[in-house]
Amino acid sequence: METSAPAVDVTPTAWTGRFDGDAPEHRRWWQAVAPHTAGTAAGAVRSAVVLGFCSDAGVRRNKGRMGAAAAPAAIRAALGPLAFHLDREVFDAGDVVVEGDQLEDGQARAGRAISGLIDAGNLTVVLGGGHETAFASYLGVSGSETLRGKRLGVLNLDAHFDLRDEPVPSSGTPFLQMAQEEAAAGRELQYAVVGISEPNNTRSLFDTAERLGVKYLLDESCAPEVVETFVADFLAGIDVLYLTIDLDVMPAAVAPGVSAPAAYGVPLPVISAVCKQVAASGKLVHLDVAELNPEFDIDGRTAKVAARLVNTLLA
Repeated sequence: METSAPAVDVTPTAWTGRFDGDAPEHRRWWQAVAPHTAGTAAGAVRSAVVLGFCSDAGVRRNKGRMGAAAAPAAIRAALGPLAFHLDREVFDAGDVVVEGDQLEDGQARAGRAISGLIDAGNLTVVLGGGHETAFASYLGVSGSETLRGKRLGVLNLDAHFDLRDEPVPSSGTPFLQMAQEEAAAGRELQYAVVGISEPNNTRSLFDTAERLGVKYLLDESCAPEVVETFVADFLAGIDVLYLTIDLDVMPAAVAPGVSAPAAYGVPLPVISAVCKQVAASGKLVHLDVAELNPEFDIDGRTAKVAARLVNTLLA
C-alpha cells in the first residue's frame, strides 16, 4: 500500500556506521535504513518506520533533568553500526520537534503521523523524547482507522506509573490522560506496567492505579518466569499491543543516561525477554522508547541498550 510521507519538522538524513562492504553479508543498519517518502510501499512483511519525537517539554514540566530532546539522534547513531539481520524493510520518517513549551501541538502532530503510517500497513517505532512521548503514541494508535474496534492494550516497562493528576500535562501524566480519553470514548484503558519502584511512586499513584484497574509488577517481583506469565496473561486479553519502554526501568549501571536513574531496576535480560515475547505474539502494532538523556549517558550505554531493544523487537 502506498502512503504519503508524514508531516515532520526534520526530514530523514543519511545514517552512518562502520563499513565492511556492500555485500548482503556485511550489511549494517545504516546501510539498510532508507528514507520514508511519499509513495513508499509496504512489502509482504510489514515494514517498520522509525519516527523521532524530539521533546523534553514534558520532562521540564515534571521537574526532571533536561536533555531527552536529543535522544532520537543518539539512538539512531547507536543503531547505525549494528549488523542488520532483519527480514523486514526499515524506513526513517524523520523527526517531529517540540519547540519550547508547545507540547500538546507536538503530540497531536506526531499522533497524526503515526496514525497515517499504521494505516499504511507499517509497524511504527517512535524514538522519544521524554515519556510525554507516550501520549503522542496513544493518539497515533487510537486514531488509526485500521485498528478501530480492536481491543488495545498498553504495556509499559517503567519504574513509574506516570499517572499523575496535574493541571498541565507532562512526562508524568500520559497514562492518566489515556485513561481519561478511553473513558470519554466509553472504554476502559487496558494498562499494565512491569518494573514499578515502590519507593518512587506515592500512595496516591498506587491508589490511582488501583482505581483504574492497572495491572503491575513491582521491580523486586520481576523474576523471569513471573514476568513471562504476567505478560502472557495481559496479551491474552487484548487484540493489539502498544509497547512503551521507559529506559529508567533498568538499573542505573545499565541505563545511566535517563531523566531519573533507577537505584534498583529490572535486569536487561528480563526486559529483552519481554521484547521477544511481545514481538512473537503477533499483536505488536506500535512501540516507543523514551527518557534517554544523552547528556548523562556514560559511554553511550543507554543509547546502546535502547538500540539493542529496538533491534530485538524488529527482529
